Amino acid sequence: MSEPAVGGTAAVAAPASFEIMVTSPGRLAARGALTFANARTARSEGLHALRTSSARDLEVDCGGIAHSDSAGLAVLLDWMAVMKREGRPLCFVNLPPGLLALARISGVEQMLQKGV
Repeated sequence: MSEPAVGGTAAVAAPASFEIMVTSPGRLAARGALTFANARTARSEGLHALRTSSARDLEVDCGGIAHSDSAGLAVLLDWMAVMKREGRPLCFVNLPPGLLALARISGVEQMLQKGV
């Protein structure tokens, strides 16, 4: 049997960690979990990183995404839509199998792999 949390309230888990970093001009790396828990923050941080890149053509290495769900897929698709509107090519590399499976059942696998 588990002990009650201090003060009688349930402990709330912090959102899973996500980060996006510039690895070279036009190249970024996404790492951590990309889920419902942090989708809003990940969207914002990703758009900031993409928009402030000095390169016109952009690539995000997704090999470091440890866990994702449909909200994570929506974040990547949103980044693509925004960059397309801004006239900046964006592609993703090293997409994790789970994310590709979500894209496949959502009918967006080819678009996600091809980029804009």
